[in-house]
Amino acid sequence: MGEPNKTKPLKQYAYDFIKKKILSCEYAPGQHLNEQQLCEEMNGISRTPVRDAVSRLEQEGLLNILPKKGILVSELRISDINRIFEVRMLLEPYVLRRYGNRLDTDRLRYFSQIMSDYTKVPSDSFYDLDDQFHGFIMHAMHNQYLMDTYKNINNMNQRLRMLSGSLVENRLSDTFAEHRAIISACQQKDWDSAADAMTLHLEASRISTFQLIVENEENY
Repeated sequence: MGEPNKTKPLKQYAYDFIKKKILSCEYAPGQHLNEQQLCEEMNGISRTPVRDAVSRLEQEGLLNILPKKGILVSELRISDINRIFEVRMLLEPYVLRRYGNRLDTDRLRYFSQIMSDYTKVPSDSFYDLDDQFHGFIMHAMHNQYLMDTYKNINNMNQRLRMLSGSLVENRLSDTFAEHRAIISACQQKDWDSAADAMTLHLEASRISTFQLIVENEENY
């Protein structure tokens, strides 16, 4: 059971608790939940903060509230891979072209150094580093509406990662090389080349994710 944090409002605690389990796929896509179950898992908190959390997560597309049927964790199908990456390939190259000059040069240098050799990065830290890098680029954008879209897509992307299974070593190496190409173009302030490099990286990631999920499904 979860233990509420006394310094955090219960509705925020409930939101963080449920969202974490959805993104980790502990609450699997398509799984049915109910308020009583959620309350019990969070050490018996009342239904009010749980309802507030569920409502927020429904707005983010992670839950569906079904009248008289309960709560359904949003499903994630193979077809969603193309939709998720379609949005990313519209947003991320655009940000580099439109807002690239706002990127912090010291931070770019940091990513360049840490991504010089993928073997020096623990495999369990790879996704965190990947999120940091893409988040760093996206936060150069001063458009909250697009940022909200990106956050929702990133939530879905994290679930895809959990479903796709273990990392493939050659994909690790390729990803770091693709990141370095993006960084190099940014350091030269060649935003069109940076955007093109981002598009190539996202397309390679889309294909890899698709292949991994198909392979995992065939193994069940």
